[in-house]
Amino acid sequence: MEHPLWFSLFVVLALVALPVAVWLDLRDLSNTSLNRQAGQLNSMISEIRGYYSSNVVGRVLANHGDTTPAQNYREIDGGIPIPATLSIELGQVIDVVGNSIRYRFVSDEPFKSRAPHNLDSFEMSALQQLRAKGDPDASVTEISGSALSRQIRMAVPIVMGKACVACHNSHPLSPRQDWEAGDIRGIQSITLEQPIAANIFSFKYLLLYLLAAGSFGLAFAFLQWRQAVQFGRMNNELEEANSFLASVSMKISKYLSPQVYKSIFSGARDAVISTERKKLTIFFSDIKDFTVTSERLQPEELTNLLNEYFTEMAKIAHEYGATVDKFIGDAILVFFGDPETKGAAGDAQACIEMAIAMQRRMVELNREWRRQGIEAPFQSRMGINTGYCNVGNFGSADRMDYTIIGAEANLAARLESIAEPGGIVISYETYALVQNIIKARALEPISLKGISREVVPYVVEGIHDLVDDEAGDVIDRNSEHFHLHVDLAGLDRDDSEHIENALEAALFEVRQRRQTK
Repeated sequence: MEHPLWFSLFVVLALVALPVAVWLDLRDLSNTSLNRQAGQLNSMISEIRGYYSSNVVGRVLANHGDTTPAQNYREIDGGIPIPATLSIELGQVIDVVGNSIRYRFVSDEPFKSRAPHNLDSFEMSALQQLRAKGDPDASVTEISGSALSRQIRMAVPIVMGKACVACHNSHPLSPRQDWEAGDIRGIQSITLEQPIAANIFSFKYLLLYLLAAGSFGLAFAFLQWRQAVQFGRMNNELEEANSFLASVSMKISKYLSPQVYKSIFSGARDAVISTERKKLTIFFSDIKDFTVTSERLQPEELTNLLNEYFTEMAKIAHEYGATVDKFIGDAILVFFGDPETKGAAGDAQACIEMAIAMQRRMVELNREWRRQGIEAPFQSRMGINTGYCNVGNFGSADRMDYTIIGAEANLAARLESIAEPGGIVISYETYALVQNIIKARALEPISLKGISREVVPYVVEGIHDLVDDEAGDVIDRNSEHFHLHVDLAGLDRDDSEHIENALEAALFEVRQRRQTK
């Protein structure tokens, strides 16, 4: 919402306007009702005054003050209406004047000279209830009506007084002569009607308020609907963008080490040119005689073989928490210590365990490749060194690479170059950190360009001591000038004799050459 303050003020104003609109309508309704009642009361009083003037005062004056109260007063000179007759005729006067008020004075026991009173169901029921109660102050009420008008009817008892009892019990036209004071002779029925439609516009302020509120509600609902449509479209666009970014990020992750990928996308590392100097354990490996092997294979076959090799090695590297720097031709550069580290000793131990796992996996891969018809599978050599390197983002502002540089990285590559196929050579710095978990044998010191001291390499021994080799069915031994692979499974007699003869001939030649040197 762009203007929440204005919206809040509008809501407060709407809440204040509602009771004001109700008060204005109630005041207007009261004024209208009072004016209508005053007009009807004025008309009734005028009619009653006229009735009294002609039927009472006029008849008294016409007979020189001599009066006789009677129910048939019109037939008697000087006759005036008795209370019952007066009540009946006043009801007729009120019926003529009042549009919404009716009055009836009725009884189920009228004088014999009068026409029978036609009591409706309400009046008959009310008369029976009032007589059953016997309470002169009781009343019976009925409310009814339709959707456009309401009506209320009230019945109160007509109670016989002492004078009425004496008159009625002695009058020859009275229906009874055993009346007693307190008896209920009949009822006074008052009916009031109030049409709802006539007052509907008395609530004009409330109607205006509701109209304004409804219009605002419709407008607000429309705006909310339009906003929901816009949000829905934006959500769809965001979902598409997120799906695209997720797809792109998954593709990017193939080009980055998981640790680097995680640190970049979590915001822990910025994509800026920056480096740090850290103590790392660097691993370098390549394939012995890769050029010769590649010449024996078709390009498609070589590609599949190399990709399988890299996939298996990278999987092992990730299992041990290594940061895979890059694949350089047939070589692999991996390091431990950044962006995550277990400490110098922990990183070195993880690296040596990873290298051993890789060489053991290479034995299994060679077995599988030979079964696929590869005559000379890959033989990897590995070198490991521990030391300080510069690690971080190197390159330009537009293109950078997360890698390491330094003489210690070069030393790992040099150590790899002197390793036997299937072997691992480590520096003394690494050996000092892992000597409690491996067996290693020192080699002749070597000198390297850029390093003033001589470096003593150590060759890791017993790499394959724990390899099952399918319960001894395969013998696989390799060195720089020696490659032995024997699959014992399924050997027949002729194969066994051929292998024995070949081994004996090779052993004889080796011994002869050793004696001549």
